[in-house]
Amino acid sequence: MHPEAYEWVSRFATDEAISVLDIGGRNINGSVRPLFPNASYTVLDIRKDQGVDIIADAAVWHPYPRRWDLVLCCETLEHAPAWREICVTACRALRPGGRLVATMAHTGRPVHSGIDGGPVLHPGEQYQGIDPAALREALEAAGFADIEIDVRPSPADVRAVATRPA
Repeated sequence: MHPEAYEWVSRFATDEAISVLDIGGRNINGSVRPLFPNASYTVLDIRKDQGVDIIADAAVWHPYPRRWDLVLCCETLEHAPAWREICVTACRALRPGGRLVATMAHTGRPVHSGIDGGPVLHPGEQYQGIDPAALREALEAAGFADIEIDVRPSPADVRAVATRPA
C-alpha cells in the first residue's frame, strides 16, 4: 500500500471497538488493519488469501443482514470493472450514519497489478484510474452523503470519505 494511502486512512484510525468491513482488503503490500486494533474486522476480497473472511465479488455481494460502522476500500476500485457497483455495496453494508473511507488510483498513475502489486497486469486483469467527478457521481447514486474527495497529483491518488445517511 502506498504510504500516502495509509496516511489518509490513518486520519480515521480509532481504538474504539467498532465494526469494519475492508472491501478488497487482501494484504498484497500492506494493510490498514493495524489502525483499528480493537475493531471487529472483516475482509471481503475476490481472491482467497490468509486473512480474507469472505470470498466474493464485491460488485454483486449482499451484506444483509449485517451492517458495519466503517467500510474501507483501499486501492481496489481501479482494479474492478464494476467499481460503481462496489460503491453501492459499500453503502448497503454500512449502518445508518456509518462511513466509507476509500483510496484509489487517479488517471495518470502507472499501471500495476491487483494480484501481486507488481508493475505488470496478469491475464484477465483490468486497471483504470478513477476520475474524481465520476467517483462523486457514483457515490451520490449509491446513496452516500457528506462526500469529501481529495485528489493528489503524486502518486495520482483519489481519496474519499462519505457517510450513509441515517
